[in-house]
Amino acid sequence: MPPSPLDTPNIDLSVVIPTLNAREQLTNNLDALAEHAPTAEVIVVNGPSADGTSGMVQNRTDVDVLIEVSERTLNVARNAGIIEATGEAIAILHHDLTVEPTWVDAIKSGLSRATVVTGPVHQMLSAGMTTTAREQTDIGGRTVTYFNGGNVAFTAATIEDIDGFDEYLETGGARDVAHRLAATNEHVAWEPKMCVRTEYETDGGTEGRDIGWKYRSLAYRLIKNYGIRPTVVRRTLAHIGCDAIDTIEDLLADDRTLSASLSVERDAVIGAVSGLITGLQARFADRSVTRNPNGCSARADRAVTRYDWR
Repeated sequence: MPPSPLDTPNIDLSVVIPTLNAREQLTNNLDALAEHAPTAEVIVVNGPSADGTSGMVQNRTDVDVLIEVSERTLNVARNAGIIEATGEAIAILHHDLTVEPTWVDAIKSGLSRATVVTGPVHQMLSAGMTTTAREQTDIGGRTVTYFNGGNVAFTAATIEDIDGFDEYLETGGARDVAHRLAATNEHVAWEPKMCVRTEYETDGGTEGRDIGWKYRSLAYRLIKNYGIRPTVVRRTLAHIGCDAIDTIEDLLADDRTLSASLSVERDAVIGAVSGLITGLQARFADRSVTRNPNGCSARADRAVTRYDWR
């Protein structure tokens, strides 16, 4: 039976913050948490940073756990923090996002009626502010509610049931979780007051812009979660087609050479084929509804050093 939403007004909240070479942004993040979520358990997963992040965190009194990991993959850091968390609710917060005063109450409200809650990101720009909106899609008979991987909270039971994030993925980990939540009929609540802001560019938890990995991730998560079906093929080809149009436009505008344009399309196709193969392997490796052969339970302890001040 799926876990019930939390019905207590005073939830025990853990906040997991993956970070890499972002000491200044992380400092702002922690300052806002200390002000607006002073009772939350704060877990920073660092690594491997080379900008003094570790020393900065160790000098603070408002961080409960610091984990140093050797992997640069975001999903590895997320899972390392999830494993350490003791709260009945676990939030994942990107290091360059700062919470607003309403953030904690919005998490409580969302988790009173759903097992996952997310909210908008306000990005401060020189010309004003942009705000993300709720995003849903229907695929394979499921309604999938996407969420920003840097501003989301789960009941601990829910994130445990889906075994955390898929550590194979270098990008698209949050989208993969959204598909797996839909498969288990878990509802993702949207709370407008669960808002965070940034003055830095952020993608909410999708690392890198490597075109090969973009399509490897897309094909992998679609094949893993839905198998080979026309919808999956059509979505993958549609994404490649859109990028191809952008490439042609850049070429016509003399912003890109022909060889560079062909290289982009080659990397996209190679990435998609690689994702198809590894997605099939993953689908057969874990035939349960959660489809996560590379989750928390499958990981070795990636922590190089652990500081626990609880």
